[in-house]
Amino acid sequence: MPLDKYRYIAIEGPIGAGKTSLARQLAERFGAGLLLEDPNANPFLPGFYRDLRRYALPTQLFFLFQRIEQLDGLTQSDLFRRSTIADFLLEKDMLFARLTLNDDELRLYNEMYRHLQPRALTPDLVIYLQASPATLIGRVKRRGLQYEKGITEDYLARLTESYSRFFHQYDAAPLLIINSDNLNFVDEPPDFDLLIQQIDEMRGQREFFSFGLT
Repeated sequence: MPLDKYRYIAIEGPIGAGKTSLARQLAERFGAGLLLEDPNANPFLPGFYRDLRRYALPTQLFFLFQRIEQLDGLTQSDLFRRSTIADFLLEKDMLFARLTLNDDELRLYNEMYRHLQPRALTPDLVIYLQASPATLIGRVKRRGLQYEKGITEDYLARLTESYSRFFHQYDAAPLLIINSDNLNFVDEPPDFDLLIQQIDEMRGQREFFSFGLT
């Protein structure tokens, strides 16, 4: 089984890529623990999507504190008991900060990050789910969350580009890049099985797979 060699997997990607859905499915299939973001707990998030400039800093700081608290509870001994799947990577917080904060806010955020950053365990594998902005906006609209109604395709395009730059340089852990434009692992069991196969066959430090392309 893939999780025999990957005790700690982090799944990343822009809004609508399918991070949480994939984390839940993998955890259910292999009996792994789950470490999930909780955007519903962030009281600033609805305001952020209405007025990004006004709410960017408190939104970002709330998520930073939330993720640090979650990761502080994850220890090496936990991973000996069972594998853990997370739907976030702490380092991506800086990606959002650079995208949304002004210069003064970013300096403050950087200072707080530097003081608060935990000695988080490095994942054994990071799965980066790619998708085009058009695909992402379609998925966001279909799930119909009230606080996401203000998300624009322009914002998702900038976010997608930021993720691409981030993972172009990422080398802290083995990285499996999955283009999910043609992937439906929620409703199509063969797609999910194919994804598991890609995880199991991962051998190098960085691999790319695009579903639906030959």
